[in-house]
Amino acid sequence: MSVRRYRKVAALALVASVGLTLAACSKSADQAGKVTITVDCPPLKTDNGGKSLEQWNKDVATFEAANSGITIKTISVGAQCDNPPDFTARLQGGTQADVFYGYMTDLQQVLDANAAEDLTPYIKDTIPNWDSILDNIKAPFIDGGKTYAIGYNGYTMGLVYNKTLFSQAGLDPNKPPATWQDVATSAKAIASKVPGVAGYSEYSAGNTGGWHFTASLFSRGSAPVSADGKKANVNTPEAKAVLENLKAMRFGDNSVGTKQLQTWPDLLTAAAAGKVGMYLGAPDSITAIVNTFKGKYSDWAMAPMPGDGGAAKGALGGGAGYFIKKGSTPDQIRAGLKWVAFEDLTPGSGQFNYVFQKSANLPVGLPQPLIWKPGSAAQKQDDDLKKANSTLNLADYSLYTGSPVKAVAEPANAQAIYAILDGPMGAVLTDPNANVDALLADAQAKIQKVLDDANKK
Repeated sequence: MSVRRYRKVAALALVASVGLTLAACSKSADQAGKVTITVDCPPLKTDNGGKSLEQWNKDVATFEAANSGITIKTISVGAQCDNPPDFTARLQGGTQADVFYGYMTDLQQVLDANAAEDLTPYIKDTIPNWDSILDNIKAPFIDGGKTYAIGYNGYTMGLVYNKTLFSQAGLDPNKPPATWQDVATSAKAIASKVPGVAGYSEYSAGNTGGWHFTASLFSRGSAPVSADGKKANVNTPEAKAVLENLKAMRFGDNSVGTKQLQTWPDLLTAAAAGKVGMYLGAPDSITAIVNTFKGKYSDWAMAPMPGDGGAAKGALGGGAGYFIKKGSTPDQIRAGLKWVAFEDLTPGSGQFNYVFQKSANLPVGLPQPLIWKPGSAAQKQDDDLKKANSTLNLADYSLYTGSPVKAVAEPANAQAIYAILDGPMGAVLTDPNANVDALLADAQAKIQKVLDDANKK
């Protein structure tokens, strides 16, 4: 996921002096009635020809005019906003901004570093739409009943499908697959009726195979590790079902095509060329198909994550939020929360400023960020504004947004686990004699070692 809806997914060089700048600004001396805070991760100068940063600066001016006494200093920290290791380095060095961006999976390391304030006592008086925010957006930033960051961005994985190919295969694009069994049936129909097309496509290299293996486990109500993170959990019926299904689709009817060991750009390049009927992804993958790989929005739609014989039991999800640096004054905390509320949690403003996005030729209408409770006043207002400014067909995403699946967070040690699970995914998609039981037993042992080593630290 990109840091903000209007930002490209890119990691650029750090500003050489940022550490000194942050240190200088972080503890601005508050004069009577005045407070200064630093905020990181604004749009970059290169984003959208500079239009996004220009709009951010206008937002800052509007906020300061409405909140006399508060000064916002925004800090570009480049790779921190897209690169977890860089974020960790800044956290350990204590050079993060007063209001600093982090992933949903970052809470534990932030707490371990004693790097963030407890925001709980301040939320009620500073964030008007707090009660309209989904619980799964709040929960990843809560520990021991205390809220340490304000979530503003969320997604869950779903089934992305090509409406044009569905129609060519005689399938109803308004009735996409709801189960893994349906996916297999539809994939076979597409592959058999549209030459040169994979009815369903899957990753199996560069950790992306393990990522999607995990997503498929979540949809079946399972996970690659136990709830306490101490035991491997892939030698299971659910994991076997994932691999057996893919093996049958590859070597039974070849509905997944012959090109395998794919990573992110491989699959999306083929999708943009009209060679993929379905794949698992988040809404921003469609943006990548169009902006990076030159596909068309009009070809694509989204449905909820498929389940095994019924509705999915979970969907791999993620997102981001803003923490406030440990040691900030109460006035700085209140100012930071007011800014987050204005820029990230107010329909019509900041990330929800669809009038600006439309004028800047940015897509309006994708179901992201998914943060509002269905039926809440904020959701209704946001939906109305989105419809009024949409540049896309919102009906293409109505199934996905209308039947939200419970988001399940990625496990700790995710990348190490994904690297291991690439192996079984690649094997069943390239070897007709792959032994699923042996593959899972081997993965179980390797993941257990990763967990044991992590728990020793």
